[in-house]
Amino acid sequence: MLDLRICPACGDRAEQPIADGETLVCGRCGHRWPFRRLPLFALTGPSGAGKSTVGPALAARMAGDVVVLEQDVLWTGALRDDVPGHPAFRAAWLRMAAMLHQNGRPVVLCGTVAPPELEPLPERVFFDDVHYLALVAEPETLRRRLRARPAWREWDEARIDEMLGFNDWIRGQVDHFDTTDVPLDSTVAYVEEWVRAGLKPPGATAGRPVRRARTPGAARPR
Repeated sequence: MLDLRICPACGDRAEQPIADGETLVCGRCGHRWPFRRLPLFALTGPSGAGKSTVGPALAARMAGDVVVLEQDVLWTGALRDDVPGHPAFRAAWLRMAAMLHQNGRPVVLCGTVAPPELEPLPERVFFDDVHYLALVAEPETLRRRLRARPAWREWDEARIDEMLGFNDWIRGQVDHFDTTDVPLDSTVAYVEEWVRAGLKPPGATAGRPVRRARTPGAARPR
């Protein structure tokens, strides 16, 4: 079964999948079967910082090595729930990414997300690790970019203020890269280096600069 929650022996669908290294275990019948447990890369950050612009360029540069996906394509229908953290939406993406991983290439998921929205989910066991990198920008730069978006994207001032709060908060939660005055090619090169560092075998040195900040805060919804 490509849906890793479903046991290929008895057909049970696990609500709490069990992984023993690179082996899945059915909690009902005890059947064990191998799977590819690859790392997942979450390219996160506030809207307007550059994720959707970087994504296509990254896909072109890393074709054959990773699969680059845009998170918002599944932001539709019942998945647009109002539960804090949007667990149904997040879980759907984890299942999708894990299924794609069975083809042998890791996924780079571009979209606004934070570790507290992914790490507690049952589907997290399908991944060797989840690497997070947030693209961020100076508040006034973000505000200007979001105001310039077309009307159908519905960026009013209240929503912009909320996103600026996330921009400030996420800097203290994960590695981040400020795109304010950085050319697109340089941003893409940095993200590519981050991904390739995460693809290295355990123990290999990444040699990657880290731009971190520590800012207290609580997880914001998407």
